[in-house]
Amino acid sequence: MNSPKKDGDDDVPVKDPVKYGELVILGYNGSLPSGDRGRRKSRFALYRRAKANGVKPSAVHILNTPQDSKAVHSRGQHSISFTLSRNQTVVVEYCHDNNTDMFQIGRSTESPIDFVVTDTSGGGKEAEDPSIAPSTISRFACRVVCERNPPYTARIYAAGFDSSKNIFLGEKATKWKNPDGHMDGLTTNGVLVMHPEGFPEDPKQGLWREISVCGDVYALRETRSGPSRGKLAEGESSALRDGSLVDLCGATLLWRTGEGLMRAPTLRHLEALRQELNASRPQCPVGLSTLAFPSLPRSHSLEERQPWVYLACGHVHGRHDWGQRSEGEEDPGEGESSTVRRECPLCRSVGPYVPLWLGCEPAVYVDAGAPTHGFVPCGHVCSERTARYWAETPLPHGTHAFRPVCPFCSTALSSPGWTRLIFQGPID
Repeated sequence: MNSPKKDGDDDVPVKDPVKYGELVILGYNGSLPSGDRGRRKSRFALYRRAKANGVKPSAVHILNTPQDSKAVHSRGQHSISFTLSRNQTVVVEYCHDNNTDMFQIGRSTESPIDFVVTDTSGGGKEAEDPSIAPSTISRFACRVVCERNPPYTARIYAAGFDSSKNIFLGEKATKWKNPDGHMDGLTTNGVLVMHPEGFPEDPKQGLWREISVCGDVYALRETRSGPSRGKLAEGESSALRDGSLVDLCGATLLWRTGEGLMRAPTLRHLEALRQELNASRPQCPVGLSTLAFPSLPRSHSLEERQPWVYLACGHVHGRHDWGQRSEGEEDPGEGESSTVRRECPLCRSVGPYVPLWLGCEPAVYVDAGAPTHGFVPCGHVCSERTARYWAETPLPHGTHAFRPVCPFCSTALSSPGWTRLIFQGPID
């Protein structure tokens, strides 16, 4: 797995390093469309660094003039600035912490960012040119701080330190002083987190919450970038669990712990399931040809023997022209994913007819079961429990909406969001 950035320095892990976990961007099915390169990729492994780079709060300064601010920032330490008015800024200095490692995530390609994340558009594509569709992901979106000693707890905080080692919350930013006196605040579009219970064995979705710059947990604002914070979620923690979801307003990340990944299926396991399915020689009931899922690295382009499915009933066929509706009526309510409606020759059900694709991002699977179910309307295939879990997990969408999406391509799911696949065995 890829090690943390950078240019051959302290961040390269030593031999057999401790792996804290991985962050996986939902919607890319194993790799970015243009390929994983450097710090821009679909998944990021967090290893214990050769030298700790974590920081912790130390001195607090209340500044009344720009000169005071300059003097504090010239020390070269990490700091968070809270601008209260034109004449008053509270600066919290941070000092080195030998017990933690810090990893930063955001849209910026500047060196403080370990994992570069851009907007995910539905259908497994990276977002359009940012000049046409401005990104809603912050340049320095969030930071994950991992304890270097067992149990290697990873905690998430909103906002990341920039190239000047500063987090700056301006006059208009949502910020406040807590009863204990320390300052805190929220980023413009917020960092939302959902911690499931019992993931992956018996997963139950948790509540979506917002994480503050100092790592406290709050109920959601009325809208994504609303001016007032939600209520403090007493007793809740910013510590990530296996299966936690982190939404950056434009991309959703899945956190898998090092321990959780050891129990998760691997690409090799998914490939074995593919071969086992192909070995059963599923047939097209119309063309009587043998169907076969393409090998995982090639599973992004259509092949001649590719299985197709009638989503309304789950009957699997090869690609053919039988049952096309002469009026070319489009399936209502599917938006961009709309497909011409077709009639299944086996049961006469009418609905979309789409190719099937194997889900090949192992981290999103909740078990190692056979690929028996497909997401609707995209046709990505996985185990039944995996399909049910993601179809019942609403992800943030827009300013205050939530909707379930396919974890392999980010296409919004219909209701129900999956179908059981019915394969025709060989006739001989």
